[in-house]
Amino acid sequence: MTRRPPPLVLDGAAVTMALLDVWAHWDIDEPLRMACALAAAVALLLRRRLSLLTFLLTLPAVLLSDAVVACLAALYTLASLSRPGVMLVLCVPAFALSDTMSLPSPHFDPNSTRTLISFGYSTATAAAAVFLGQLVRTRRDLSLRLTEISEARDHQQLLTTQAVLARERAQLAREMHDVVSHQVSLIAVRAGALQVGARDADTKDAAATIRRLSVQTLDELRHMVGVLRASGGQPTELTPQPALNDIRRLADGCGIETELRMDLPEGLPATVQRAVYRTVQEALTNTRKHAPGATARIDLLHTDGSVRVRVTNTAPTQPPLPLPGAHHGLIGLRQRAELLGGTMTSGPTRDGGYEVCVVLPAEVEVTE
Repeated sequence: MTRRPPPLVLDGAAVTMALLDVWAHWDIDEPLRMACALAAAVALLLRRRLSLLTFLLTLPAVLLSDAVVACLAALYTLASLSRPGVMLVLCVPAFALSDTMSLPSPHFDPNSTRTLISFGYSTATAAAAVFLGQLVRTRRDLSLRLTEISEARDHQQLLTTQAVLARERAQLAREMHDVVSHQVSLIAVRAGALQVGARDADTKDAAATIRRLSVQTLDELRHMVGVLRASGGQPTELTPQPALNDIRRLADGCGIETELRMDLPEGLPATVQRAVYRTVQEALTNTRKHAPGATARIDLLHTDGSVRVRVTNTAPTQPPLPLPGAHHGLIGLRQRAELLGGTMTSGPTRDGGYEVCVVLPAEVEVTE
């Protein structure tokens, strides 16, 4: 699709053509006629905002001189900006009469063949300018209609996609409610029975931890099922979003020995607080899954306008259990950090452990 020249360039070209027309019919002995022709050329600068006034201002130049380009340009602009009507029909004979007559001594003989031919030629010239302007207007209107149709089609495709997503979410919600929630409920029940019937203190503590985590998982699943079923409605949070105050409870309830050092100010953005929490949560989950018996250290610091999250675990003392996993946890952490303008690194340590480090830019919000 060719790009249309800027309006200023088109206006400049129209004025230039009108001035060339004046120069071609220049007569130094008739200053009044030349002044009208020059004024008509300059008046074209108003043709987009005041198209009818511009045509009326250029019409005297046709009466007084042979420079007609300015008036034809004004008539074309008027036709391109106006709908067909009586005004355009009257403009054509007005131009033809002005072009056929000549002031200050007008002469128009309707019985003269030469006059009729001249009048017909002028009428055809003016009608051509009007038809060309109407053609441009029709093309512009058609382009707008095509754009509206395209936008309507895109909107319809979006609605269709949303409908498909809504059906998929509803199906996923049913699967989560009927399968996953049921299995997690069984885990919570069995863990509770083990907690009551076990005699060993470590076994009771482990069973209590499993039961508590199962109950928390069920609660999150209920919120998630509610959100999936409410797709297409008002935005709803899956759960009350975690903040820095929840990290201590997360560390204490993760099921492994942890050491937490947190030196973060109040007023950090909520997005940064959630990213810090999710980073610690994912790192502790990986430690529990892949490094049984290891201990973890959590360092949360704020220096030079950045929040630094560093979670390190020691080498495992027991063989890891074959637990299922999608291996997307660290990828999700890296993507979350990049979306917030930060970085994320991870890798094994020299002593056989593992380290996850996330750096996020964060300005403290000052509240009065």
